[in-house]
Amino acid sequence: MTFAADELEEGACAATGLDDFGSPYYREGLERIVEALNTEADLNEMGRVIQHATISNALIQRLKIEDTYRQHPEIDDEEVGGPVFVIGLPRTGTTALSQLVAADPQFRSLRTWESQAPTPPPEAATQHTDPRIAQAEAGLKMLDEMFPLMKTMHNAEATSATECQDLMGMSFRTFHFDGVVRAPAYLAWLMACDMRETYTFHRRVLRLLQWHCPPVLWHLKTPVHMFSLDALVEAYPHAKFLWSHRDPAKVMGSVCSLIRYVRSWSSDRDDAKELGAEQLDSWTEAVRRAMDFRRRFGDDRFVDVSFADLQTDPVATLQASYESLGLTFTDDSLRAVTRWARGHKPGSRGTHDYDLADYGLTPEGVRERFADYLATYDATA
Repeated sequence: MTFAADELEEGACAATGLDDFGSPYYREGLERIVEALNTEADLNEMGRVIQHATISNALIQRLKIEDTYRQHPEIDDEEVGGPVFVIGLPRTGTTALSQLVAADPQFRSLRTWESQAPTPPPEAATQHTDPRIAQAEAGLKMLDEMFPLMKTMHNAEATSATECQDLMGMSFRTFHFDGVVRAPAYLAWLMACDMRETYTFHRRVLRLLQWHCPPVLWHLKTPVHMFSLDALVEAYPHAKFLWSHRDPAKVMGSVCSLIRYVRSWSSDRDDAKELGAEQLDSWTEAVRRAMDFRRRFGDDRFVDVSFADLQTDPVATLQASYESLGLTFTDDSLRAVTRWARGHKPGSRGTHDYDLADYGLTPEGVRERFADYLATYDATA
């Protein structure tokens, strides 16, 4: 099986009976990832099935979102509050920090089930019984059965907050593709491409999701936002950031191990040292861009969160972060966040074992590449 952009679009149109994908901006990214899947990814049979389903769903969701806006143009009048974005290198506690914020009832978060299928727009009265929840749970259960190590590396639940990479994937400009398949040419293009419409479409989905299902103060998370903060802030001029920090030498082995495992689902190719060099280059560039943005825009919209503090006292750490960002940590916030923290102790899902040396990297070499970052932030944990 090879992939063709036209055929994938035709399949999505046939599945939905729709034909309007909205702005043609998405098409270049679609063509780029299709080319990578055909020439770089070395897909096995399962990989072809997985990637075909992933791309097809992104196209189907785009069609449905555009159709919903056509029927209800008033959705475009929705004002997205905030948002507060959790960023930082992967494996620095961004997921735990994100889940803590998501537990606070004053925030609206992107949940796994609605990230995969935003339409029809969720309704407040049925948001906890929506049939898409059971569908997402079934998918996660199957994932656990097929790839049991995943639950030791990353916590995912149908109703919990998730990264907003699915929304970026609908524009086919997301590092999610690099995380699941080898795609160096696509990655090089992605590093240099214009991300502005990716974030305006991202905002378009949030407006749809909050339309009948408040609150409208959003919290979102994915480390890859660090690559494109200028484009993000153009779409969300009031955005604020919780930036988690941890020793990159402790991070990179975990990052590589996770990606190596996920890529193994779609390809039998295993070049750990190539992966190590690629990921080190990518994440040093992400941090460089984020630090440059922060120097230009100022510290006012940022709060730094230490991985060690998050591990030892997550509730107090979050409360202090709220105060620094000018947010209110209410009694309801305290109760809900404390409840989540007590039910999700570090390491409760098993141990993730990895060795930085497997990826041709050394602690000293990693820290040298992140020297400016380490000199600027408390990232020693």
